[in-house]
Amino acid sequence: MSNPLQPLLELIPKPFRNRYLLVLLFFGIWMLVFDKHDLITQWRLQRTLNKLEQEKTFYTEEIKEAERARLNLDRKGEEIARERYFMSKPGEDVYIIEEKE
Repeated sequence: MSNPLQPLLELIPKPFRNRYLLVLLFFGIWMLVFDKHDLITQWRLQRTLNKLEQEKTFYTEEIKEAERARLNLDRKGEEIARERYFMSKPGEDVYIIEEKE
């Protein structure tokens, strides 16, 4: 008895008749497309990671700038309070002189 599908099998190229190659090809397609950690998911995760790293550097710089502003306020706090908010010590008079342009 011969295989009735033998003529059809002869039409398939010889490398694609190898069952190990077919299993490997199936596994590769499964990993690239259908798996939980497929290629598209990995690409999206990498894009999100890059965005988060950019935000991290941005906020790190903002923290440094806020720290510099706080230190400046500690050093020149009295001067800023007097000039911007017109504060004065008890028993002290503050005069505001505005120059005409």
